[in-house]
Amino acid sequence: MKRLLYLISYLSFLISLPSFAQTEIERFRPGVTLEGVNYFLPKTVFEVVLTAEKTVTKPGDFAAYADRYLRLKDVPTLESTQWKLTSITLMPYGVPDSTKAYSVKLRAKTSAPLVSLTDDGLLLGVNADVTPEPDPELPKAVAAPKLVNGRDFMTHEILSAGSTAKMAQLTAEEIYDIRDSRNALIRGEADNTPKDGAQLKLMLDNLDKQLYALESLFKGQSLMSTEVLSFDFEPSPQSDGEKQLLCRFSHRLGLVAADDLSGEPVWITVKPVGSLPAIANDAETAKKKSKMEQGIYVNQPRRAQIVIFTAKQTLLTTEVPVAQFGTTEVLSDALFNKKLETSVTLHQHTGSVKEVK
Repeated sequence: MKRLLYLISYLSFLISLPSFAQTEIERFRPGVTLEGVNYFLPKTVFEVVLTAEKTVTKPGDFAAYADRYLRLKDVPTLESTQWKLTSITLMPYGVPDSTKAYSVKLRAKTSAPLVSLTDDGLLLGVNADVTPEPDPELPKAVAAPKLVNGRDFMTHEILSAGSTAKMAQLTAEEIYDIRDSRNALIRGEADNTPKDGAQLKLMLDNLDKQLYALESLFKGQSLMSTEVLSFDFEPSPQSDGEKQLLCRFSHRLGLVAADDLSGEPVWITVKPVGSLPAIANDAETAKKKSKMEQGIYVNQPRRAQIVIFTAKQTLLTTEVPVAQFGTTEVLSDALFNKKLETSVTLHQHTGSVKEVK
């Protein structure tokens, strides 16, 4: 969680003085700006979250005898790992834009004495007690089930066998015996068939557990987990919808380095939507703008369409505001020079105005 930095300047003057001096806002220059609060506007960065299924296949100790004793064909004989990309999510957050650093000069008669910042200097609000937005929760990873040890269910006779081949033969005979016992219970033909349904289910579940463990010595085991992988991506205003390599994903290794050709490329396009308002350059507009330069700088983001895809399928299509695709505007200092305080809160991820009171 990010902490808020609260800067309060001469609040007592607000009650006693009938008018207010200007709240001076200027571009920050290290070593030059004095007695002010330095702040940044953000640029939008995305945490790219990949959710994938990872399946680890482990061969059984008796894989070589699976066909001979159990008539099982094509059982795995080597350990392998298989990855499958199931979804991609984008989580936006704001980071300081070094090209958008400004200073608020706090004076005794100003009506903007409270400036809320994040730890890294992003402006959250003026005259407003703003709590930073919590980090979004990532999808939950799910661990693979525990590997079953078939040897825990071997009889003394099996464990005492003098060779692997003999152990495999005796294990197969034990599997057939368990299958016969299970079928007899289901048909009600067993001498010890319980009359209570719950007791019968308990016995069948126990037999199934033994069967799975002993059969896994021949068939092997496939253990599946859900993995969550993430990295950052910063859209460039110069991209203009061009296809970019986002990452590479391997069905054997999962997420790999961008230059690792064993992975299939995952592409991204980021295209601004709509057009920005035309900038007026006439003398009257310039005069008005010069009077507003003492106000608070904010971002006016522009929406962008983002598409993530591979050669085979589209993984994500979404539309979100991106700060660096838009413009920087100024809230007039007149908002902060009235007897009634004006409070402004900003969106943390884009630096745009959320609310003005």
